[in-house]
Amino acid sequence: MMEVDRQRFLEEGYVILRQVIPPDQLEELRRVYEILVDRQRAIWARDRAPEDPPGGHWETAAQPRLTLTSLAGEIDASTAGAVEIWLHENTHGVSSRLLGVEDAAVTEMMLMCSPVRDHGPARWHRDFAPGHSSSVMGYAEDIRENGPRYVQWNLTLYDDDVLWVVPGSHLRPNTPEEVEQLRRNDRAPLDSGVQTHLAAGDGVAYILPILHWASDYSTRLRRVIHGGFSNFTHYPDPRFCEHLSPGAQATFERWRRRSDLAVDHVETALRAVLEGDGPGYHRALEELHPGSGPMAKRQSTIFLSKSARDIRNLHHPDFESLPQKDRKFAAMVHPMTLQWGPRLGDRFSDAEAKALWARFEPVDRSLQGEEEQTFPGFQGRGSRYFFNEVPESLTVDGFIAGWA
Repeated sequence: MMEVDRQRFLEEGYVILRQVIPPDQLEELRRVYEILVDRQRAIWARDRAPEDPPGGHWETAAQPRLTLTSLAGEIDASTAGAVEIWLHENTHGVSSRLLGVEDAAVTEMMLMCSPVRDHGPARWHRDFAPGHSSSVMGYAEDIRENGPRYVQWNLTLYDDDVLWVVPGSHLRPNTPEEVEQLRRNDRAPLDSGVQTHLAAGDGVAYILPILHWASDYSTRLRRVIHGGFSNFTHYPDPRFCEHLSPGAQATFERWRRRSDLAVDHVETALRAVLEGDGPGYHRALEELHPGSGPMAKRQSTIFLSKSARDIRNLHHPDFESLPQKDRKFAAMVHPMTLQWGPRLGDRFSDAEAKALWARFEPVDRSLQGEEEQTFPGFQGRGSRYFFNEVPESLTVDGFIAGWA
């Protein structure tokens, strides 16, 4: 069993592990993933826009990225190993221990590739936007109290030193020095940053919302298995399971059933809000995250306010008239933030969707300022939502009291 120091992981926000991919499996995994790269390239060439070059997205992207669940029909006996690596003790077992759960579920499975021309460095960022999830300290206080809800991985098929991280930044806002550096140049090394040097087969696991940076989108061959684990998952096309081993199929089925139950618990929580049932709301939050404390319940309430907004938007009488970003997020499934798209929204009537948003809208307002603001080191750009703090006045009990 691979040794991991969970306490250090919780404090620093990342851990580098050597030979996560067993050396005797590395060449075969390279071969398997390259088959999928070729199949994805053919799809991108076929689906390219009229103004695109012959290779489509493969030729235009700074970081061409394969998503295995989107390639579900391409997972066969020759490529099943691309999925099976996510079930290895060095990935699944380690992730469960890092998250502090018995059976973490694969939430995302991807492959990041080098581009066909140099694109230079990306921007320093945290993998979320507060308008669609929470602020830094919403995450941080939940992590301190209950541990992380998601662990993200980079597994390298070839030597890789592209990723930089800022240790401990998952538990705090950017420092004034970091803000100054990022405003000056958010595509350059930070003084507080650490470059990860991974040999082929090594991995780095990290906690969102850690501040991190992809330092070099160059043509140097890059194949990085990327994705993560949480308690819940969502696979819109389960065909990728057909060619897996019986044990792997059973594992994915177990995760699917657990996630279906999570959708039921979210619905129960939202209906408790509609019915003004405070104890029922607390019980539903406890079902979602057993043993969770007040910070976890507050964070879940923030996430559920986004779900309520999405449900309201899905039931909008003229959905197509909404801004493109609102339509996109209303349809999106993001299990880590309890957002389940139409799968959840279709369980509510138009009247219930309107009433539900009326209950959650005060939560949403409390997370915003009067004017749009910008802050370096985040996905997206300007927002009225607070990037760093959660107002002290926002509590679950205060939310419930507001229903009276």
